[in-house]
Amino acid sequence: MAATNKEFRKRSARPPRVVWLPALVVALAMLMPLAYLVIRSLDSGWVEFFETVLDGGTLAVLANSIVLAAIVTSAAVAIAVPLAWLTARTDLPGRKTWAILAALPLVIPSYVGGFVLVSTLGPRGSLQGALEPLGVERLPEIYGLPGAAFALVLFTYPYVFLTTRAALRGLDPALEYASRSLGRGSWPTFFSVTLPQLRPAIVAGALLVALYTLADFGVVSLLQYDSFSRAIYLQYRSAFDRTPAAILALMLVALTAVILIIEARTRGRARYFQTSGAVRTPRPTPLGKWKIPALAFCGGIVSLGLFIPAGILVFWLVRGVSSGEPLRIVWGAAWSSVSVSAMAAAAAALAALPVAILAVRFPGRASGLVERLTYVGYALPGIVLALALVFFGANYAPWAYQTTGILVLAYVIHFLPQAVGATRSALLQIRPSVEEAAQSLGRSPLNVIATITAPLAQRGIFAGAALVFLTTMKELPATLLLSPIGFTTLATSVWNATSEAFFARAAAPALLLIIVSAVPMYFLVIREREK
Repeated sequence: MAATNKEFRKRSARPPRVVWLPALVVALAMLMPLAYLVIRSLDSGWVEFFETVLDGGTLAVLANSIVLAAIVTSAAVAIAVPLAWLTARTDLPGRKTWAILAALPLVIPSYVGGFVLVSTLGPRGSLQGALEPLGVERLPEIYGLPGAAFALVLFTYPYVFLTTRAALRGLDPALEYASRSLGRGSWPTFFSVTLPQLRPAIVAGALLVALYTLADFGVVSLLQYDSFSRAIYLQYRSAFDRTPAAILALMLVALTAVILIIEARTRGRARYFQTSGAVRTPRPTPLGKWKIPALAFCGGIVSLGLFIPAGILVFWLVRGVSSGEPLRIVWGAAWSSVSVSAMAAAAAALAALPVAILAVRFPGRASGLVERLTYVGYALPGIVLALALVFFGANYAPWAYQTTGILVLAYVIHFLPQAVGATRSALLQIRPSVEEAAQSLGRSPLNVIATITAPLAQRGIFAGAALVFLTTMKELPATLLLSPIGFTTLATSVWNATSEAFFARAAAPALLLIIVSAVPMYFLVIREREK
């Protein structure tokens, strides 16, 4: 049932130290890249700052970034919400398998996905070569906004899919049953009862898509679309003075702040709690005559986002081996990727829990500010975040520079919103009275969190940890700049090969990255106990 703001505030009290102190530490860590950008941006004074901000080229980059983020986010939601519902609430054949496959495009690095798109649909791509005997001399242009948006939608919709599916699995179907008992059909019930309860999860995933789109470099670079991330990268590479790049990054932070304000107004303030101590398993909705179209929809999305890119990687691999390229299975890089990603996922899940509890159980300006600060690092390109940590490490913590610890810290700062969003959505479905009852029996706040809150929110916590794990597996700029000497991951192996145009050599680690990432996807997110 939905709880009003007034009722919720009556339940809320001053947050205990075990909640606000860790949340405050997390917020201070998020301020490090912002402090670096402010210091760099003001190096040359206010005049240069405003000249850069008001430059026509800068404003064009701002407009391009907003348009791209809006298109990608809208399309990702339109794809992911039906996919989540089909795999969680219907009798879709093989729905668990489809759920795993639909989430896997998230593990494909954007630079690999972008190159696959160019090599397949580009002016001299494989598709044009296949159609040339039929008289097709040139395919429609894919560079610029159309190609960048298409590629980013395919590799970001799993953010919305995972958060929405986790929310669907945690919803008590009692309200839906009540709606149907009053004579309302499946579709009216979905739009008037189910969808409003999913809004926090959908908005949380959409926010991740928007911020990922703003920060992504691989796709916009390969498809030649001038967004903030590409402009920042070109400034860092082409100019000795890093001040203009820092100013652009600071503008990106300001744009992120605007998006967060919109997100806060969009997700609504209602809380949807379970009506009983345990969530009942809903009866699958029969698809009937829509079963074939549903299978076609799932198959089309999975083919575009996973099967075709993986097939092209297999083609590169076979072509390389047949031409004498040695098959290198980089097990050491795979172990490095798995270990550091697991550490980042665990650390992010732990850091996200107090932030989410503070935002959901103790709403207010301070808690809202703490939650929104966690999104600063996610909106920044990896190179900016890495340089910020290099700056602080070299000047204030030289003992931590180029260690696994600072690398994991970079991952947590960068991807923490993924864990916060999923955990927050799960907490919104838990009745506060359950925790209050435990406290009235004399349990400490820490004990309540460990034995009541965390177990009840475990679906969201695991979903957030899985998101962090998967995105850490493919993270590149922070790994290149912050990793210890000799530390190699699957992502860096792929990048080193593709940067030298050795695509056959890049195929093996890229395929291994997808295969390795499929295992935790199954155990952390998709695996469900039949009751």
